[in-house]
Amino acid sequence: MVEAGELVEAAKKLLEGRHGRLGAAALRAALVDLYEFWLSRAATAAGVDTAEPGVALVAVGGLGRRELVPFSDLDLVLVHNGNTGVGDIADAIWYPLWDARIGLDHSVRTPGEALKVAAEDLRTAVGLLDARYLAGDRELADRLASAAREAWRRTARKRLDELAASARQRWKRSGEIAQSAAPDLKHGRGGLRDFGLLDAFAAAQLADRPGEELLAAKELLLDVRTELRRELRRDRDVLSPPDAETVAAELGFGDRFTLARKLSGAGRAVSYAVDTVLRSVEVAPKTRFGRRPARTPLDDGVVLHGNEVSLARDAVPARDPALLLRVAAASARTGRPIAQGTLRTLADSAPELRAPWPAGARDALTELLGAGEGLLDAVEALDRTGLWARLFPEWGAVRDLPPREPVHSWTVDRHLVQACVEAAKLTTTVSRPDLLLLGALLHDIGKGRTADHSELGAKIAKQVATRLGLSDVDTAVVSAMVRHHLLLPDTATRRDISEPATVQRVVKTLDHDPLLVDLLQALAKADSLATGPGVWTEWKSGLIAELAGRCREALQGKVLGSPQPLDTARRELAERATVSGQPQVDISSEGNVATVVLAAPTQSELLAPAAGVLALHSLEVHTAMLHGHNGGRVGVFTASPKFGSLPDVTLLREQFARALGGALPLTQKLAAKERDYASAAVETSGPKVLWFDDETSGSTTVVLELRATDRIGLLYHVAGALRRCEAEVRWAKVATLGAAVVDSFAIAPRHGRLDREWRDRIEQAVLAAAS
Repeated sequence: MVEAGELVEAAKKLLEGRHGRLGAAALRAALVDLYEFWLSRAATAAGVDTAEPGVALVAVGGLGRRELVPFSDLDLVLVHNGNTGVGDIADAIWYPLWDARIGLDHSVRTPGEALKVAAEDLRTAVGLLDARYLAGDRELADRLASAAREAWRRTARKRLDELAASARQRWKRSGEIAQSAAPDLKHGRGGLRDFGLLDAFAAAQLADRPGEELLAAKELLLDVRTELRRELRRDRDVLSPPDAETVAAELGFGDRFTLARKLSGAGRAVSYAVDTVLRSVEVAPKTRFGRRPARTPLDDGVVLHGNEVSLARDAVPARDPALLLRVAAASARTGRPIAQGTLRTLADSAPELRAPWPAGARDALTELLGAGEGLLDAVEALDRTGLWARLFPEWGAVRDLPPREPVHSWTVDRHLVQACVEAAKLTTTVSRPDLLLLGALLHDIGKGRTADHSELGAKIAKQVATRLGLSDVDTAVVSAMVRHHLLLPDTATRRDISEPATVQRVVKTLDHDPLLVDLLQALAKADSLATGPGVWTEWKSGLIAELAGRCREALQGKVLGSPQPLDTARRELAERATVSGQPQVDISSEGNVATVVLAAPTQSELLAPAAGVLALHSLEVHTAMLHGHNGGRVGVFTASPKFGSLPDVTLLREQFARALGGALPLTQKLAAKERDYASAAVETSGPKVLWFDDETSGSTTVVLELRATDRIGLLYHVAGALRRCEAEVRWAKVATLGAAVVDSFAIAPRHGRLDREWRDRIEQAVLAAAS
């Protein structure tokens, strides 16, 4: 029996660097050589080489992979062909290791027994993929390794659900390396255990071998784990901030924040690769006749194919710069991943969006940012393939940037995306949800430099907003949001907000803009909720709400103007409808945006049937204005087709006439369409109705503003609710901003008085229609 005392002493010398300090990789290699040498001697002394029937000592785990880090347990299997003396051989090898207090995970099995255990235990099956001969009967060891790999290739696909469930449970326990202040290098999501999954997928021929980026990520994780254990002189895989400072110095990084950023990138690369493989081997659901599912349209050039968002067959990415954003928005909206083939195609051929972005691209971006939780995976997919950087080159400065403040739970880039997720829940609380979402995305974009991040961020935000094609006014608002995103929370929690001077200072800082007050109040909540647990409290919420309310009292509301008068052509269209008694339709288009003018006789209800017919043709309404003229009524709608091209004018006119006459069952048809094209619900704060008096001509008319989440046929349902409540719509303005709408209706009672009871009835009906 070979004593293990010399082994322990030799390992100690390597760790202490008595003959020169070894680098992390060299130390692992030296430890592998040391333990292999001792185990080979011990096995020979125990009779492994001469045993009959044959016996072999096999390494698995870190030693099997030649990745042994300090203070690791030895994972060993003593394989035999029914040798009755194998117990004595095992004792001769195991006991010296136990006596030396070296961690040991051991088993004694025949090849058949080992394969049977692997068939029942997933961890054993994956572990045997690393089996490597150390001593004894080489043919026996190779036969076990070969049989284990062959069994894994045959059964791996059937065990993927179990493998994924086990990984998710581990992630839940150990967290995510990319977003943890104390990452678990082995068990965390994106850690070394996950890299083992990638090797297992490759062994089963379900994926390619990991490429250079992933191998570099693995090497970094191993190096950090090696140095952590060398410094602590014990087995530990969780890298605390104090330990990270020491490890960073040993590995040549400037400080722990630099190391944390590198680890975040490595963890994201590994976790994304695991997710991609798990998705790629999922079997797409079949129809009851065994066929593959149809390609369901999601947007122009975008379809749902199986479980993934893909390009339509007729999509031409090279000629459609906004297609990338529509694909991402569809993925975020539905919660379905983007197909890897689609990502590769977009990366290879999608052109960069030139400044200023077209309106369709801005709309798709707003829809993407307002999609809720689905935004996280969509942005990750774009970022891993370099597509997000094409849209926002400024993102590189905050990618994987660790927070300097311990209160933050996420890296800066993840915090910005998480802030958009939280802001999406607040889109019904502001009149410009598109600006709220963009401000949330950019509010910390100035971090990672020596300059004040709010001041620098405001300059960057101005550049981004200009490139996106926002108006000068909107660009100024977005820049001000970034510059002053801490103004309300800092003032509310550090100053006496009951002092008029405090309120006036805030109002003056915001250039007396009531819109900024609303946006910053919502952004303060989104920012806090995206920072970490306990940051947004009832106390803080109450103080900010009180301060914002006092600021609004000090400001005058902005008046909502009525629509511009009709031009000559539209007046003539209204007159033709009145004379003929038949509806008239005119469509003109510029690019993918159409202007649809619908004219009807005065006695006909216009808004509800018009909105229903447009929704039936998958025309997404962006704005709508109603007018009356000499006995006729005209609705002017700007809209774009959600899928395909514009509808035929003749068909539109025919269906509009049927809808006006009540012969077209719009409610049933729209309900069916909504079922067929349903998307994952985005959590919001619910629809909201606001009333504005004295903003229209005449004391009998008021403006109702609805803020809600958009859905198929929403305008039709709201218009129907107003009609049932005997409310006459004098004019309407509809604004669709991504997944949110802000619709204004100038309404008056057809009968009776404009009193509180009438308003309450209208409000309840509109909220019910929008829910």
